Amino acid sequence: MDVTKVEVDGVVFPPVVRPPGSSLTHFLAGAGVRGVEIGGSFIKFTAIGVYLEDAAVPALAKKWAGKTADELAADATFFRDVVTGDFEKFTRVTLIRLLTGEQYSDKVTENCVAYWKATGVSTDAEGVAVDKFKEAFKPRSFPPGASILFTHSPAGVLTVAFSKDSSVPKDDVAGAIENRALCETVLESIIGEHGVSPAAKLSLAARVAELLKVDAPGHAPAVEPVSVSV
Repeated sequence: MDVTKVEVDGVVFPPVVRPPGSSLTHFLAGAGVRGVEIGGSFIKFTAIGVYLEDAAVPALAKKWAGKTADELAADATFFRDVVTGDFEKFTRVTLIRLLTGEQYSDKVTENCVAYWKATGVSTDAEGVAVDKFKEAFKPRSFPPGASILFTHSPAGVLTVAFSKDSSVPKDDVAGAIENRALCETVLESIIGEHGVSPAAKLSLAARVAELLKVDAPGHAPAVEPVSVSV
């Protein structure tokens, strides 16, 4: 499978990585900025790259092969299939502006809890998982260029790691939280129906659509280099 890097506001996401806590190589499915409108200006906080293990392509092709990038981007079910698919996912969040661990974890868990309440899946187990998630971030601070790393296993384990730069440490793991709802919803909060990074969603839809255009058995065309500036 041929994929290429993506650059998001000067942050480079390489075409392949091996996530912390995983023995598998993942390809870059999409990347984009995450920001917020403040006082009429769009303030960028993070650049986010979403990676999938190779098994994601045949798994998604069963339902989505032949769809255009626009069709995938407009269909919430496609992104839900990425989130819940029986394959590993990896998310790298690289800071553009300084955030404390508490600021970041509070916002992520706020989005997760809102999603659980809306879908009726929140239980005491999710509350415990949220506490563990916040605890991993509490003593941290993330200057521009630092990265937060999530490995999402199909078994429902969320592996959390940190990096001082854009590198992906192989074994420096801050914690592994066994809770399927949290594992999936952290990614859902980024690329789901109300995901915080529309740019990452568009990039993922475009790149995956190209990978699912099979020219011949066992062959998919390369994804062209993408530079994203929002």
